[in-house]
Amino acid sequence: MKINDIGLNIIKTFEGFRSEPYNCPAMVPTIGYGSTRSFDGSYITLSHPSITETQGEELLLREVRNCEKAVNTLIQTTLNRNEHSALQSFVYNLGSGRLQSSTLRRKINRGDIEGAADEFPKWRRASGKILRGLVLRREAERRLFLS
Repeated sequence: MKINDIGLNIIKTFEGFRSEPYNCPAMVPTIGYGSTRSFDGSYITLSHPSITETQGEELLLREVRNCEKAVNTLIQTTLNRNEHSALQSFVYNLGSGRLQSSTLRRKINRGDIEGAADEFPKWRRASGKILRGLVLRREAERRLFLS
């Protein structure tokens, strides 16, 4: 299931766009809208050349397709488009490994949607620190997930 506009806007809003490579709060080299991989699939380094916003959107959409595949693989129950889109934003930010090992996933797969929604706010730290941006992002994802 493809991400909806609300889910895509959550990613774009909270990632923001940067044409130059930078270290995200978790100290991972990133570019564009939080992309960690370049066009050839290699990891972004701080010496990566700058990109345009159009190129940033291309990277974003490519990574979102990978998030879609991860959600489809890890979630064994039927989701509506909002639930799926919220999870794609979550995976885009944290990676599929975090979803795979999470209580969030276990609760979804057991059909406990309300309980799963209550797991989103727990994912608000980067490098051990609670970040306001992550608190707000998880609130937005939770609202989308429940709508």
